[in-house]
Amino acid sequence: MLFSSVSFLFVFLPLLSAIIFLSPKKLHNLELLLASIIFYAFGEPRFLPIIFAVILISYCGALLITSFPKYRKVFLFLTITADLGFLFYFKYFNFFADIINNLTGSHFALIEIFLPLGISFYTFQAISYVIDVYRQDVSAQKSLYKFALYICLFPQLIAGPIVKYHDIAESLEKRDITFENISLGIKRFIIGLAKKMLLANTLGAVADSVFSQSPNAVSAGISWLGAVAYTLQIFYDFSGYSDMAIGLGMIFGFRFKENFNYPYISNSVSEFWRRWHISLATWFKEYLYIPLGGSKNGNLKTIRNLSIVFLLTGLWHGASWNFILWGGVNGFFIILEKLLNIKEISAKYTKLWHRFLMHGYCLFVVIIGWVLFYNTNFINAFAHIKNMMFLVPAENITETYTLPYYLETKEILAFLVAILCSMPLFKNILYIQNSWAKIGINIWLLLLYALSVMEIAAGTYNPFIYFRF
Repeated sequence: MLFSSVSFLFVFLPLLSAIIFLSPKKLHNLELLLASIIFYAFGEPRFLPIIFAVILISYCGALLITSFPKYRKVFLFLTITADLGFLFYFKYFNFFADIINNLTGSHFALIEIFLPLGISFYTFQAISYVIDVYRQDVSAQKSLYKFALYICLFPQLIAGPIVKYHDIAESLEKRDITFENISLGIKRFIIGLAKKMLLANTLGAVADSVFSQSPNAVSAGISWLGAVAYTLQIFYDFSGYSDMAIGLGMIFGFRFKENFNYPYISNSVSEFWRRWHISLATWFKEYLYIPLGGSKNGNLKTIRNLSIVFLLTGLWHGASWNFILWGGVNGFFIILEKLLNIKEISAKYTKLWHRFLMHGYCLFVVIIGWVLFYNTNFINAFAHIKNMMFLVPAENITETYTLPYYLETKEILAFLVAILCSMPLFKNILYIQNSWAKIGINIWLLLLYALSVMEIAAGTYNPFIYFRF
């Protein structure tokens, strides 16, 4: 079930809200758990046994780690292996089978496998919980249904953010649903919905129009247009979902951490990854990079550790070489920045033109990376990148459509608003206390909601990009 769907906005959410707000607090967890199961089953009922299995394995694994400290490493290994086993089978089996077939000449049969929604997200949540119990950072949850609610709480179930158990452990036991949080949550949800429906979908149509063309049928400028459109689309698509998830969490008494912090204002690729998909970046940092040794054991091991993290970051996004290459490109520049101590250099050179150059470098790397991310076909990806670098002679390009084909008034407006809102100009707009300003903001939010609903009513099926991860 999509947040940006009529069934969610006008049936599921109102009914659940009424049930929660009219029922005793002691029933809220159970009601949310049942609602979350219904939410997931609405789109993927056949995969309910998978998420139930991950829940049960992780729940029992954590209890065994606590109950039998002598064998805690064994139970940790077995639990993580089992959780990752589901993820490997559904997401990576065919990918690695194909690699083995090509390398060895063997004939492993490829299987028609459908990827369960949200499996990358809820698997990582389950693993983080088990590791935290092993580290004794949190106590094992004794209640199975409370642990199940942590894993499959519907706001963050399908596409994150990846919520760590210790961040909501207290809320699972006791939380207050206040008018202030409900109001703030609704506003945050509307902003996320508008990001998706009014910006991401509009810009996504531009990106698809460009990249659906043969690379030799678009000019360098049009290739850049498609790349920038996708750069903005994926940000507003995913951050829009995160905003909606955070807003829904507020409505029902949960506080999820921010998942984006204006990543496109970054002055380095390292900074970009501190601002982009924060829940995934911190997951890899806490549960892989630091355990591997981080950057404490010399440059060679730092390079090794960062290489592993970013190759796996790419692979996490999908079983395809373009994602691995995308992760590798990001990892390469982060390693380079680490070796050059770019953070210290940036602190010394503070003039405007210095920051402009660093910002331009960062955006260039990120945008080129998104071209690789978008195109699973390497030939198309590199052809577009070559075109963007002005390395294709003009006489070799037969341009099918000119700029007005891709950009009409709606698209131009979406570009301008998207670029403006990618900067922290309106960061604290929801927290303004002036009464007249609050009235104006509420009217603006109602308008955004009305326009978003109109787009939903008129539009076609357009799932969030990160649903496929």
